[in-house]
Amino acid sequence: MSKPLVIVESPAKARTIAGFLGGDYEVLSSVGHVRDLAAKGLNVDVDDGFKPTYEVYANKKDVIRQLKAALKDASELYLATDEDREGEAISWHLLEILKPKVPVKRMVFHEITPQAIEAAVDNWRDIDYGLVNAQEARRIVDRLFGYPVSEVMWRKVATGLSAGRVQSPAVRLVVERERERMAFVAADYWDLDALFTDDPSFTASLVAVDDERVASGKDFDARGQATTAGVRVLDGAAAATLVADLEAPGTAWTVRSVTEKPFTSRPKPPFMTSTLQQEGGRKLRLSAAQVMRVAQGLYERGFITYMRTDSTNLSQTALDAARSQARELYGDAYVPDKPRIYARKVKNAQEAHEAIRPAGDRFRTPREVAGELSGQDLALYDLIWKRTVASQMADASGLTVSARIGGRTAAGRDAVFAASGRTITFPGYMRAYVEGSDDPDAALDDRETLLPPLSEGQRLASPDLEAKGHTTSPPARYTEASLVKRLEELGIGRPSTYASIMQTIQDRGYVWKKGTALVPTWTAFAVINVLEQHFGDLADYAFTARLEDDLDEIAAGRKERESWLHDFWFGDGASGLSQLVASAPEGIDAAAVNTIPIGVDADGVPVVVKPGKFGPYVKRGEETASVPDDIAPDEMSVERALELLAAPSGDRELGTDPESGLTVYAKAGRFGPYVQLGELPEKGTKGPKPKTASLFKEMDPATVTLDEGLRLLSLPRVVGVDPTDPEATPITAQNGRYGPYLAKGTDSRSLETEAQLFTVTLDEALAIFAEPKRRRGQAKAAAPLRELGDDPASGKPVLLKDGRFGPYVTDGVTNASLRKGDRPEEITIERAAELLAIRRENAPAKKKAGAKKAAAKKKAPAKKAAAKKKAPAKKIAAKKAPAKKKAPVKKAASE
Repeated sequence: MSKPLVIVESPAKARTIAGFLGGDYEVLSSVGHVRDLAAKGLNVDVDDGFKPTYEVYANKKDVIRQLKAALKDASELYLATDEDREGEAISWHLLEILKPKVPVKRMVFHEITPQAIEAAVDNWRDIDYGLVNAQEARRIVDRLFGYPVSEVMWRKVATGLSAGRVQSPAVRLVVERERERMAFVAADYWDLDALFTDDPSFTASLVAVDDERVASGKDFDARGQATTAGVRVLDGAAAATLVADLEAPGTAWTVRSVTEKPFTSRPKPPFMTSTLQQEGGRKLRLSAAQVMRVAQGLYERGFITYMRTDSTNLSQTALDAARSQARELYGDAYVPDKPRIYARKVKNAQEAHEAIRPAGDRFRTPREVAGELSGQDLALYDLIWKRTVASQMADASGLTVSARIGGRTAAGRDAVFAASGRTITFPGYMRAYVEGSDDPDAALDDRETLLPPLSEGQRLASPDLEAKGHTTSPPARYTEASLVKRLEELGIGRPSTYASIMQTIQDRGYVWKKGTALVPTWTAFAVINVLEQHFGDLADYAFTARLEDDLDEIAAGRKERESWLHDFWFGDGASGLSQLVASAPEGIDAAAVNTIPIGVDADGVPVVVKPGKFGPYVKRGEETASVPDDIAPDEMSVERALELLAAPSGDRELGTDPESGLTVYAKAGRFGPYVQLGELPEKGTKGPKPKTASLFKEMDPATVTLDEGLRLLSLPRVVGVDPTDPEATPITAQNGRYGPYLAKGTDSRSLETEAQLFTVTLDEALAIFAEPKRRRGQAKAAAPLRELGDDPASGKPVLLKDGRFGPYVTDGVTNASLRKGDRPEEITIERAAELLAIRRENAPAKKKAGAKKAAAKKKAPAKKAAAKKKAPAKKIAAKKAPAKKKAPVKKAASE
């Protein structure tokens, strides 16, 4: 008996929905997108209406076969992909590929609960081709931007680079911030703190001396110059003198003014995608990709509503649930008379769904779901639940107190200190939730600072005085949270793209992390130079935001896709992207865009950094030196560059080999320092290559001696012969690219240390060969460098270890190497968890494809199992639809 077929994106979502629908429906997964623009070439016919050429992903062909087989026996097809533009496009692609001959219904919902799924089955609609056209236009413009501009990057900067419509402005923001830090000149200034030992004690800070305001950090510009007129900049000596004057006998301390002001603080709106990513980064130390990965799992299992939204709206059901829960937990006084409505200007009405909130018409508390959720899942659910409930709670209120305290010496010197206090009289929504801050030193809204009762004219005891020196700080680097916030402010990107942007700019080698801060690579500087100097509009924030708005207009049917794409590509004959790309080879000076100025030396010679084929290097005249990976651009001063240039580099002659009479050199190579015996043959001539040997890890090419070099060149060393080996194959100790090892014919075993190359005996070698062979990189278990804590995702303890290819973190199942900028001594459990999550996301892709293939072969048993699955008490009966409701089929542009 035929039954409806429901297709969703993910297996987890399929399992949850199948549990609600019961055996009357078959629910299968497309496992994400099934096709895209063909990978090689532009694959957009710019001369024929910008028609795209699509191809099915290689690892989805078995999935498509499985879906087609299931469709043959189906009575109707429900396309139940996500409700946003991307989900609509997946449904359309499935429709184009499957070509169903049964009624087709588009089923949409923003939460996965029995009630929501039943409503979606009853209230189906046709595919929204406005959304499909908008998504296709985005994909086409991304290819029109990325493919040809990336080719320019390959020719002018380096092969393998890429450019992107949203990716490139994000990189530009990070580069511009680093430029500001590079140009920044720190300024030093001093002030005084006065500790008054009243009850409670409090600290006041110096604000004025002898009727002149004392300079603070805000009074200096990026060049380190004081920019505010009439302020006094104290140095260390002046501050010390002032302390001595104020501590002299006869100084009178008096309260000169006290100002009290009431304050009111309102709760923040419920989460949308960008604010969830920001708070997940601030409070849970998760990357944007991690937040979305966890949120998607919560959504698919029915714990929260859809996680890609730019709306802060709550349905009436959700408003009632939040208000009821707040009243139940905190009392009537904590719930306002009317529901709070959070209206905001939404650029794309098609994505203006409900805010992210707990699913259902009654929110389950974190304690209630603790048996089903743990680790990051529970932490993120807790965050969403608190924010949603708090959004419907009463304002917090309190009192701020500002006091001015004067100290006048017997000699007539006068100093004014300021102190402030903050008291919360009614916590309101703060009982449930307080938003975090991008500034780690900032006080959160629920913090109180108490002052003792003070009144004007009140005499105070002499305080303890301390002179404090300060240095102005450069603008803070972006974190993922603050970069998402800035992109949102500029109107660049949409909820579904922020996490992928953060991941892409790191995976492509444009940005690396130093702690949580995003640091641009030198290659990123060169790429942005190309965009700014030749593709000005494409790197312009306002232009990129206008593109987003235009694409939203296409989604709403207010702009025509083909004419808009024509204007973008061809322009008015001179300003289109195609003309800019065509003129790029002549218009771009490769040497100039790959030069990042650092400054000039004492002789006026420019010092620059260039991104080279084998890594960035510093250059002065004809001198060059490699730039270490862990040096951030703002740390590359002229002084640091000169240090690198002055360090020993290139060939260093160690002496002469007494046996051969050849010179021994210490050299720096692509894979590390090494010693070489003799000279390379001259260009154009043939001859034997000189013998080389890698330096041990603890050896320094600047100090390695001739004896050490000759010893290294003596490798491989014959350890001996196995007396039981009839072929008498010698055992040798050798140093290879992947470390020290023993070799016996084609058999080999790793050695634990390089020193063993000269010390391992025949008996020890035989014992090593008697052990089971380990896979490459698998040495004997060594003590971990550090224990970091439990991984929030797996719950297993995470260890930091030193491996053959460098330090890595592991939870015993997944290993992840530390990345550029990660220092073993500074690695945290949050960063380790992020690296492991990225590794899990990327590493098993091929295995998953294979698993799908195997699953496809067992289609019949799977269907049988689904049919036997026990339906819930209230299952959703299959609805029969009239054939006239069948969705229209839009021909693929490539057909």
